[in-house]
Order: sequence, then structure tokens, then C-alpha cells
Amino acid sequence: MQHHPHPTPGAPEPLLRADERRAPRKLVAHALTLIARIHGGTAHEAAAAEAELAAWRQALPAHAEAAGTAQRIWNATDASGLRATSAAPPSAAQQRQGRRRAVGLLGATGLLAALGLGGRWYWHQPTFELALRTGRAQALSHTLPDGSQLDLAAHTAVQIRWFRGQRVVQLAHGEARFDVAPDSERPFLVQTPFGRVRVLGTVFTVAARDGRMQVQVAQGRVAVWAGAQAGQAVQTLEADDPPGIELLRGEAVEAGPQGLGPRASVDPADVGAWKQGWLVFRNARLTEVAARWNDYLGKPLRLADDPELHAMRVTGRYAVRDPQAFLDALALMLPLRAEHTNSREGSVEIARLPR
Repeated sequence: MQHHPHPTPGAPEPLLRADERRAPRKLVAHALTLIARIHGGTAHEAAAAEAELAAWRQALPAHAEAAGTAQRIWNATDASGLRATSAAPPSAAQQRQGRRRAVGLLGATGLLAALGLGGRWYWHQPTFELALRTGRAQALSHTLPDGSQLDLAAHTAVQIRWFRGQRVVQLAHGEARFDVAPDSERPFLVQTPFGRVRVLGTVFTVAARDGRMQVQVAQGRVAVWAGAQAGQAVQTLEADDPPGIELLRGEAVEAGPQGLGPRASVDPADVGAWKQGWLVFRNARLTEVAARWNDYLGKPLRLADDPELHAMRVTGRYAVRDPQAFLDALALMLPLRAEHTNSREGSVEIARLPR
């Protein structure tokens, strides 16, 4: 089903400002330097800095965007400090006097270092947040503010948070397909309890189930981290730690407690095939196959307590709308039987055939 969230009356607009989304940090830092000079030093120095900033911001659209972002950083940093020292709103003259005193005491370099704390806080505040969830037999499609397309399989939960320097999706459980809009200034990251994935623009799926993460790439390239590498807080995901593996179109990998598994191949047409109503398995354990089907079935599959049965392997492509066809094929492929029970939930019991 198509998901169309309704805005809350009176809530701030969640979409990113163009300048916050695109302004490179070097330009923002330069604009902050000029703003600091405007609010510090002599009146002559302040006037010169103000004229320089006005000319600089008119030179290029990117300069204007960076200047706007720098001004918001300055305002946010100053306001947070004022709240800590005064219960009453200060006058404009008091604000200017306080800033001039700060510049005089710290100097330009020291002031920018102090502003850096506020700047880091500013860059790490979410500009957009959204939680999405699907239940049994449900699917969901959602277009994100940057134009990226997100599709959720059944029994999936994600938390989406956009920052000024990166786009982050946390996948708690289930499986999601991502068609990512390119943005070199803001990499796209998917984080799970078992690993994380970073891309600039591509089509891929990430699944988090049964203590492991699976990544499959239909188009483009992704970088994958696993284990301890993936346990970082969102604020540190920009670090340049090398990925455990990079995947290209038609490649896949699993990550679990023991780290990354071997690189595997996958048919790009099968990546996210559940979006078209298909479940695709390649040498999958029967326990995994039953769990995937149970995300969609009203009458769940129950496996007998038999390790040999659980270890049986299944390969094939099956229509979600026809589970009986899957059960019939299963009985032909493997030495087992599937029987509908009279239990309240109407489950299907699967057991090995006697030898």
C-alpha cells in the first residue's frame, strides 16, 4: 500500500532547507569567520567584515546558502548560551555586547573553536524524522524528502533520520528495499543491530533477521561493515573507517556475530522480489524459509522439533499469493509432509517422512 503521512497542524516543516542540504562545510566555516569578525573587534573592522561578507555571499549561490547556514549556527550557539545564564530575554544591545566581549577574550581562532561545539551540535540535529512499520502480510512504499524510494517487506520496522551531512535509516528488523537518490554531500546509511551499509546512490535491499544482516545489490555499489564496526553511534558514522567489503550489482553478503560471510552472487531481478509478490530462496535452511513465509501467512508453518528437518535446504521462487503451491513443491523436493491442523490458529505442521 502507498503510505502518505499527514502533517501535524502547527508542526515545523520536516523537509530540508536547500542551504542546509547542499552548503559545503568549508564555505560555512569561511562564513562563520566573517560573522565572528562582524560581531567582534573595532567598529571599523566589523564594518569591513560586513562588507566582505555581503560581497562574498552575492558572488555565488553556494556562498549565499553557506552564509545562511552559518548565521543559523551563530544564532543557535548564542541562544543556547544565553538561556543558561539569563531567565529573561536579553536585548539586542546586550547580545552584541556579549558577543564582542567573547571575541575580545578569545580572539577569532578561539571564538571559532567555541562555535565549533555549537556547529557540531547543529550538524548532528535531525532535520527530518519518521518511523515506519509493517505487520503480517503488509507491504509499504514511501518516498523520502530527497526523492529516494523506500519499500518495506512484511513485519519490518525502520526509523528514518535525516541530518545535514548524512541520511540515516535504522532497520530494527525485517527487510527493506532502497532506491537511493544520489547526493555526494550526504551519504545514505542503513544501520542494523548486525551491521551497516553506506551508499551514495543505488538500488539494494537490507534484511535483519535471526541474528544476522543480509545485503543484496540490484544496481550501483555499496560498502558494508559488520560486527564491532557497526556498533557506532549515529554521530560517528561519518568516520572514514574502511568497510569490510564493497558490493557491486548482482552481489550479496551476510553479516553476523562472526563478522562478514563470503561474497555471493544474486540475480538482480530477485533483489526485493517480494515487492512484486515473490519469495525467492537460494539454498536456504528450512527454518529460514518457514519464517519468511510466516511473515505473510494467516495460518503459520510449524516445523517439528527435528534438527535434521530444520537443516534441509530449499531453492526456488514462489508466489506469496499461492502458499499451497509452495507446500506441494516442498513435498516433491524433500522427504517431508505438510498437514493442515485443527488448531485454533489453523497452522500447517511440517515433519520428516518416516524412513
